[in-house]
Formats: sequence, C-alpha cells, structure tokens
Amino acid sequence: MSELKTYDVRTHGCQMNVHDSERLAGLLETAGYVDLASIPTAERSEAADVVVYNTCAVRENADNKLYGNLGQLRQAKNSNPDMQIAVGGCMAQKDRETIVQRAPWVDVVFGTNNIGSLPALLDRARHNKRAEVEILESLERFPSTLPTRRDSAYAAWVSISVGCNNTCTFCIVPSLRGKEADRRPGEILAEIQALVDQGVVEVTLLGQNVNTYGVEFGDRLAFGKLLRACGEISGLERVRFTSPHPAAFTDDVIAAMAETPNVMPSLHMPLQSGSDKVLKDMRRSYRSAKFLGIIDRVRELIPDAAITTDIIVGFPGETEADFAQTLRVVQESRFSNAFTFQYSIRPGTPAATMADQVPKAVVQERFERLVKLQDEMAWTENRALEGRTVEVLVAPSEGRKDSATARMSGRARDNRLVHFSIPDGGEVPRPGDVVSVDLTYGAPHHLVADGALHGGTYAVRRTAGGDAWASLQDAPVPGKPGVSLGMPSIGKPATAAAIAPACGA
Repeated sequence: MSELKTYDVRTHGCQMNVHDSERLAGLLETAGYVDLASIPTAERSEAADVVVYNTCAVRENADNKLYGNLGQLRQAKNSNPDMQIAVGGCMAQKDRETIVQRAPWVDVVFGTNNIGSLPALLDRARHNKRAEVEILESLERFPSTLPTRRDSAYAAWVSISVGCNNTCTFCIVPSLRGKEADRRPGEILAEIQALVDQGVVEVTLLGQNVNTYGVEFGDRLAFGKLLRACGEISGLERVRFTSPHPAAFTDDVIAAMAETPNVMPSLHMPLQSGSDKVLKDMRRSYRSAKFLGIIDRVRELIPDAAITTDIIVGFPGETEADFAQTLRVVQESRFSNAFTFQYSIRPGTPAATMADQVPKAVVQERFERLVKLQDEMAWTENRALEGRTVEVLVAPSEGRKDSATARMSGRARDNRLVHFSIPDGGEVPRPGDVVSVDLTYGAPHHLVADGALHGGTYAVRRTAGGDAWASLQDAPVPGKPGVSLGMPSIGKPATAAAIAPACGA
C-alpha cells in the first residue's frame, strides 16, 4: 500500500474564503489526499505533502503575511522536495506571476475563478517540474458544483452568488472575483435540503452583496423570496445571511426576516462611514439617513434584532467633522458589534491615489475613540439582556476559557456569543444541540449564562445537528464531516419568472 499523501488548507480572509477552502479540501480528498489533522499526532509529519494558502487581498499587509508564511515553509520544502505549495484566493488573482518570482519554491498559483483546477495543476506541476500559474478572468462554473468537506457537522455555508457589481473606491474585490453571478433558487434550495438531510440545522447564505441576489436574472425581490422558501424546509432551524448592501436593502427582505421563523433576528450590514461626503467618495450608493432608516424599520418589525457592521476609519479626505458623523450614526444604530478597520492603501483601488490621505497618528486616535464608543454601546446593549432566557446552539470551541471556567459556549438566535454553565447532574449537550439558559451577565463582546447554577432555567433539546456531530466522533477528524459531492448546475434561468415557484412566491 502506498504511503498516504496529506494536505493542509490554510485560510485567510472572509467567509467566502472559508467556504472556498471547504471546496478545496473536498477536491483534495476526492483526489486521494488525506487531511494532515486526521493523522495521529505522533505519526504526523512536520508539514503536509500539499499546503494550500487560500489568501485575502483586502486586509492591510496581506502580501507581507503571505510571503512571511511562504518563507516559513521554505525549509520544509528543502527537506522534502516532493512537497507542493499552492497559493489561491484573492492575492493569487491579483499578484499572479509575482508570487512565483518572490517565492520560487511555490508550485501552483490559481485564482478565485478556477479553484476546481487545483488537483490538475498539482499533477501538472509535479510532472513538468515547474510552477504552474492559472488565473481565469471569469467564473467557468459555480463553486457549489465542486465537492466539499465542511468544517461543521451541524452548520453550513451556502453560496447563493459570487462576484460584485459595485465599484467602491476602497475595495479590490470586484476586480478579483468578477461580476455577480447568481445561482438558480432551485439549486440553492436543493443544496440546503441535502444539508438538512445530513443533519445540518443552521445555514448561512453567502454572497459578496447577498441581497442583490436576482440581479442576474432580473428579479429584485428574489432574495426575500429565497428567505421565505428557506422557511418551508423542515428541519432547518436557523438561517442567516451575509453580507447585504444597504443600497439594495428593501422592505420585502425585512418583512421576510420578520415573518419567517427560522430566519434569525441578526443582521450584519456594513456602514463603512457615517459621513455622507465620505460615503460619496467611497462610491457607496446610500447615505446615512437611508442606513438609519433601514435600522429603524428592522427594529420596528424585529425588536430584538442584533445588528452588526463594518466601519472604516481614516478614509482619504475624512475630516474631524466627517468622523463625528460616524460616531453619531454608531450611537443611533446601537450596534451589538462592529468590525472596525483603519484605512490602508490597497494598490489597484481608486482610493489609493486620492489626495488628502489621513496621517497615521490621526487615524489611530480616531480608531481608538470609535472602539471605545462601540464597546460602551455594546456593553449597554448586552447588560440590558441580563435576566432573559435565550436559546443557544452549542458549539464545540467558541469559548477560549471554557475549560478553566467549566462552561460551554454557543450562539443565541441573535448570533451573540453565550458562555453557559451546566448545573450539577445536568445533561451535557453536544455541539449542534440547543440549550435554554438564563443570562446573568452581559460583557461588551459576549454574554454569560450562569443562572442554572442557582436554580435558573436549564433545558437541553437534542437535535439532528447534535446527532450528526456525535456520529462523527470516530471520524479521522472528530466532528468533521466527510466529502459531499457538489450540486449539479445546468445554467441560469432564462427569465425571472422561472424562479417564482422555487421561492414560494
């Protein structure tokens, strides 16, 4: 019997990259490779036979991080010349041959539009004994047609669209992932049903601008219809989506969220800036009043909704008055969490060459003020939840201090992180099960539920997700599913009317 060939996929970046990495793992397993993590520690080599970096080009210093990581692998490559290193994702799409020039020990470079080519490129590089670079400019087939190895037994990503039609001046994603391409709703719902049949109880719908779904086939109400259709899938307990664009956020989506029980009361909607001038310079096609109006309408129909956001501080030309507007919108929005970023120049974007770049010291000071305000707001919001009973979908490893505190962790329906205690003699839930607990303390970034230690609510509901997790404890990587085949695709619908039955309209 030949020696097993191992792989290791290392992911940087957004949820789209995480889901792409599940596809890459599925492709490699289908090609006969074995996850390095499935090998017993004592028998595991220092590095896998194939190491894949799935990269991001959005974050600051993304290139330095990549080349630093590649440099760390150079010695392993020298020790094992048969080892192969592949670089994919947005950085690969952007830098192409530059990666091989700067790191000539890399074997394969592939783009965002051809992840399905990885096994063939590895074979070609091995045969030709040279680096193989393949970057497609447009998507040849939707990634969901590829085999997948999910990270979770009970939760799954479902991609409904890829690409982006916007032209935000700070963002390089549209040039790397291409124009938006939408899947047919029937294919999406078929994939979700297949996942539920495997024990999945939570799905997150993914799209670069998830709520513009339908633009390719001319139905601006398609996303709301899709949410309602998800509500008809028996056994599907939680539906989430990320990330919508405020400019395309319509009232029918808010109504679908409010009226579909398994669509969760959580919303991540990027603000980026509260200044109308800065939003215009960013080419964000909405203004602060529209954004706040959406927040108001969501809270009117879904009072307990937890709303999170992204904010960029120090965009070129941002004045103190502009920044004050961002603070104002943050105060009025009462975000449960905000992912805050200091603007950094991304080569290839229009903002990189704009005048009036804000000095680093000014950006840092504003950033610290924003984080302080947001933490205060989040803490106030979380303290207001103390005493409530919440349902928590248990996770295997959400709490870094769970072992020390004897707690378990998971996500409430509104996606807040909850650390909960189990009473003496209480049933221990499995990841994927649901527990009902009383909240006793709200911290800025999480909730604590110790009520069960003092006679409060504690109830465990075993779910198909927990069953799925338990059935995989003897798997090579405990709790991690095997490879699922991709969903077939036969092209986009000819007309918008074709989607109506599938979306339950």
